[in-house]
Amino acid sequence: MIIMKKSLPRRTFLKGVGATLGLPLLDGMVPAFASEPAGSPARRLAFVYIPNGAIMEKFTPATEGAGYAMTPILEPLAPFRDQLLVLSGLSSVQALGLAGETGGEHPRACATYLTGVHVVTQNIRTGNNEVRAGISVDQIAARELEKHTEIGSLEIGIEDSELTCDGSCAYSNTISWRDATTPLPMQNQPRAIFERMFGPSDSTSPQERTARIRRNRSILDFVNGEVNRLMGNLGAGDRAKVDQYLDAVRDVERRIQKAEQQTGRNLPTMSRPAGIPETFRDHIKLMFDLMTLAFQTDLTRVGSLQAGHEMSNAAYPEIGISDPHHPFTHHQGDPVKIAKSIEINIYHMTMFAYFLEKLRSTPDGSGSLLDHSMIVYGSGLGDGNLHIPKSLPILLAGGGWGRIQGGRHIRYEKDTPLSNLYLALLDRLGLNVEKFGDSTGKLPSLSLA
Repeated sequence: MIIMKKSLPRRTFLKGVGATLGLPLLDGMVPAFASEPAGSPARRLAFVYIPNGAIMEKFTPATEGAGYAMTPILEPLAPFRDQLLVLSGLSSVQALGLAGETGGEHPRACATYLTGVHVVTQNIRTGNNEVRAGISVDQIAARELEKHTEIGSLEIGIEDSELTCDGSCAYSNTISWRDATTPLPMQNQPRAIFERMFGPSDSTSPQERTARIRRNRSILDFVNGEVNRLMGNLGAGDRAKVDQYLDAVRDVERRIQKAEQQTGRNLPTMSRPAGIPETFRDHIKLMFDLMTLAFQTDLTRVGSLQAGHEMSNAAYPEIGISDPHHPFTHHQGDPVKIAKSIEINIYHMTMFAYFLEKLRSTPDGSGSLLDHSMIVYGSGLGDGNLHIPKSLPILLAGGGWGRIQGGRHIRYEKDTPLSNLYLALLDRLGLNVEKFGDSTGKLPSLSLA
């Protein structure tokens, strides 16, 4: 039995010199909910974006419904089948070029993906290069959910923003827009995200960071006394949750520090900011861990991760692909390039499976973080070879706190707006939004009820 007067506040923090650490949802916090129904799980929404489309023949299941066979690209998600929806037929027609526009297929696909609006990359008749999109769906959700959290949303990237792009770089470097004229930067430095979550640094210089790491050893050293005090007042189940959470924080901080120790190395063929792991695999896993921690401690309930920019030329030597990604997608039927593109698609999916497993293995109230989340995975292009933003590779993972019924492949009518999915997700978050982007209505059949 939990005594109401002794319940912990939902936003309980461990505090120390220069560090503040939020706690995950504990059983002893449940009666303390004030602005939400007692015992209700926090509702979380995240988006994972992959660049350059996918080889759709190896992505889309041949049959619909619950009995579909996993395709080669989807196979890494087999353990999560029951909490996975494959959504076919969704399109982003606003990403198509209009009369007078030249180039910019990749930036438009990226900028339209979460906004549902057409963006102008360059108009050869008017010379218009204005940067304007629309508020993205993650930010609509953040405006409501940030009432319950310290951070409105996390915007995470893997690639550096200083890359060559087709058209306006503002469109390629992010998928998240605060409003029509404010693109949100995707942070690709793990340390910067960690410090945003757990405490700021006095300086961004590598020298100061190194000195601070040696001086402080760990954020948990600051709050150790608070941890011991709190643990004495918790039940066995809550103590286990706190132990698991603190272990996760220690692990993430250790890996960030290890990455920062690579700063002084000479890497002649690489141009990466200090503190970023050497491989895509280690980098994106660390970023997924940070997002999991942010959800676990309820620092934020909204996140987006851009695994690569459109036209990404990232190589993946860790899986034997040393040539850049983007040229493979313009395969023109070349079986070798198609095979390489499929390998990269599978590799990206394997990393997404890692994220889902982190969420599934993290307790949250009576379930897991995956049970209480909606995670959209996809790309702004379907056919990367021809730059076609139709029949997109779109997945919806997570239990949606009981409002999403997975285990199915749903095929919608051709050119159904992707914005219809977002309208349905906002509805499940409890937001009364009548129209978003180019939506024509809420996407049906996400649940069986």
